[in-house]
Amino acid sequence: MNSFYNQEELKELGLKKIGDNVLISKKASIYSPNTIEIGDNVRIDDFCLLSGNICIKNNVHISAYTALYGGGKIIIGNYCGCSPRCTILSVSDDFSGEHMIGAIFDSKYTNVTKGKVILEDYVQLGANTVVLPNTTIKEGTVTGAMTFVKKNLDSWGIYAGIPATLKKKRSKKILLKIKEYEIWNTN
Repeated sequence: MNSFYNQEELKELGLKKIGDNVLISKKASIYSPNTIEIGDNVRIDDFCLLSGNICIKNNVHISAYTALYGGGKIIIGNYCGCSPRCTILSVSDDFSGEHMIGAIFDSKYTNVTKGKVILEDYVQLGANTVVLPNTTIKEGTVTGAMTFVKKNLDSWGIYAGIPATLKKKRSKKILLKIKEYEIWNTN
């Protein structure tokens, strides 16, 4: 038994867009599939949750137990990845105590922040990274395990901590590997 949907089953999911060479675990949960776009060469592992307005570009791996809450829109660029148990929130409740919390309450009782989350090309999130709404992680940036992202992160940096802080610049040699990979896969 194959644990990933086959091509026919992928079409039946009703996704807004589905590329070539896509592997989605049958144990992943997909809500509002008509708002989800998935590019080429994408793998989504067991126990992932995808909900809302999500655009996943090409050559992306979403590891097990990752949750993408796309109520405000999530865009994941080319050659990106989410290590296990990452959470990307493009919507977030107000926990100040002045409002009710949770989707079970009418919006007049809650105060929800809603905003786009963008992972530009070549971004990798370390295990258990949490990303809040209205953030952009710029090209080539990576986060260490258990990083909390609440503001934009500059390009080609290695960030870690709560909140995310720049630890050092990241090498761009990966771009040569990607070029090699692309040449190899077009021949």
